[in-house]
Amino acid sequence: MKYRLVCELAGDGFDVAVTCRVLGVSRSGYYEWVKRPPSERDLADAYLANTIVAIHADSRRSYGSPRVHAELRLGMGLKVGRKRVARLMRMLGVAGISHRPKKRHRPAAAVHEDLVQRKFVAEGPDRLWCTDITEHPTRGGKVYCCAVLDVFSRVVVGWSIADHMRSDLVVDALQMATWRRRPEGTIVHSDRGSQYTSWVFGHRLRDAGLLGSMGRVASSVDNAMIESFWSTMQRELLDQQSWQTIDELGGAIFEWIEAWYNPRRRHTSLGMLSPVEFEALHTTATPAA
Repeated sequence: MKYRLVCELAGDGFDVAVTCRVLGVSRSGYYEWVKRPPSERDLADAYLANTIVAIHADSRRSYGSPRVHAELRLGMGLKVGRKRVARLMRMLGVAGISHRPKKRHRPAAAVHEDLVQRKFVAEGPDRLWCTDITEHPTRGGKVYCCAVLDVFSRVVVGWSIADHMRSDLVVDALQMATWRRRPEGTIVHSDRGSQYTSWVFGHRLRDAGLLGSMGRVASSVDNAMIESFWSTMQRELLDQQSWQTIDELGGAIFEWIEAWYNPRRRHTSLGMLSPVEFEALHTTATPAA
């Protein structure tokens, strides 16, 4: 609205008469608009704007308009259009966190067949897991994190954090996943990193009755789902500040996974439910065997 723009420019020190002439509106009309009480729509927008700011802050400043809209609609039961949410977020200067590319390393020879063939689809929990390692610097040294992700629900079923990239890192994450889920015949898909081609990791897979799978080429597409998870963690947590110590970042990763990502963060691919909510809904809807 032109009157609103005149008001904003006047607040920046521009002359009202000149601004009205440039925008093609009358001064009398502008002053009448200024004195007019706010409309019901303006009041509703102001209330909604406050709610949007609170949701965005609660999401750790990570949600864009689709997830903010989902939180309003699904979490709070408010009937509001997505375009209206996007408009208010632009006006407020509130936005989600954008992606950044990830560096890749040359893979080793595969020791398992590719049982996934880039089809990251599962009909239920614990049918297909994917796993990978990421790293991030602190002033006290690098932190390495391994995660095991359930393809069906996007739940992180296992993870480990260390100051090294030895095979113990991936074995510990797998151990947590198997302890939590007690799977049978689950496919565990990874890249060709030396940790995953190691004898000890293959032994743990066989010992737990799991099936190893590896991508065929040095492409992130071959492990796309876990790459997407790392991208989310990178932009929503790791890149948000400079980390001082390994313990500080390790604690933050633990809290982000267990207190935010698994139980609360909404996923577009899960109908705007969190991984835990999506899996619980599936369990409730599936008759017991």
